[in-house]
Amino acid sequence: MASRRSADKDIADKIVIGECVGAMRTLSARSVDLVFADPPYNLQLGAGLTRPDQSIVDGVDDEWDKFQDFTAYDDFTRAWLSEARRLLKPNGAIWVIGSYHNIFRLGAALQDLGFWILNDIVWRKTNPMPNFKGTRFTNAHETLIWAARSKEAKYTFHYDALKMLNDDLQMRSDWTIPLCTGAERLKDAEGKKLHSTQKPEALLHRVLLATTKPGDVVLDPFFGTGTTGAAAKRLGRNYIGIERDETYAAAARKRIQKTKAATAEDLEITRSKKEEPRVPFGQIMEAGFVRPGDTLVSPNGKKRARVRVDGSLALGEATGSIHRIGALASDAPACNGWTFWHLETKHGLECIDLFRREVRRQMALSR
Repeated sequence: MASRRSADKDIADKIVIGECVGAMRTLSARSVDLVFADPPYNLQLGAGLTRPDQSIVDGVDDEWDKFQDFTAYDDFTRAWLSEARRLLKPNGAIWVIGSYHNIFRLGAALQDLGFWILNDIVWRKTNPMPNFKGTRFTNAHETLIWAARSKEAKYTFHYDALKMLNDDLQMRSDWTIPLCTGAERLKDAEGKKLHSTQKPEALLHRVLLATTKPGDVVLDPFFGTGTTGAAAKRLGRNYIGIERDETYAAAARKRIQKTKAATAEDLEITRSKKEEPRVPFGQIMEAGFVRPGDTLVSPNGKKRARVRVDGSLALGEATGSIHRIGALASDAPACNGWTFWHLETKHGLECIDLFRREVRRQMALSR
């Protein structure tokens, strides 16, 4: 076995040339935050595929996609997945992508090795290759499996950022993204596609935005033409690419070199309210936005509660927190008092949540 590197920082944002399992064994345990893997499909193709006009389809017939049998493929899969799990930090996660030929074998191996599956994503291609023989459904999607290193892992997931990316709607598990074509598709000297399974950068943008933070290290053990590296650089993440083909690696280096990194300011994302610092109602009072004796009003103006010196509200004979009295005023089992109660000001009714946001802003400025 090759000696393990003492400082993996030396290969951050670099491409390691070599076979994936052997190269992974040179890296230190618990050194990466995310693994994105696009392993061989093991398509098991027989004769070449032709169109109705007898022209040859430029499909996946590369040597790296050929295995002797399912046992050989499974052994290979478990070897690189075991290394991936060793390299992941305790709260790390992995993405694997595949087709119906291999994704079920990948999923079983993930579970057998202790990974905890979080989602499967259907990548629906808007421009899939037709089924020329007419003997099956047109294969118009691939499947991605997202899994945490273990059931206990506190993995990264930017729910609100993904919701913003999707026009303020929850991001679903079916993604409609075109195949990699046009100027994004890398070509060889003869104008033919350089890599048979180059993925669109839009796909990696979504994966990395969703499940990594700026500065995280992303490992791609099947780096190919560097889509993961390009997306990582653009999003302020670090990458480690492993690739055995020098031609692919050279193209990836050139591609990533041309990729423009986003500024630190542009890397800011919509964050979950769960990540924001807790601000009690009493702190709003101490900041002078609300004072003892002020009246808080319900959205329809029909319920009015008086603010007491300790931050509690009084509504008739009942007293309690903004949430408890809000629930009582709205005749509901629970209530978000921050959005329910409003304060009468010279500008009209203002939701008290506006004051909480201002306190949070001031807290951020004072850090």
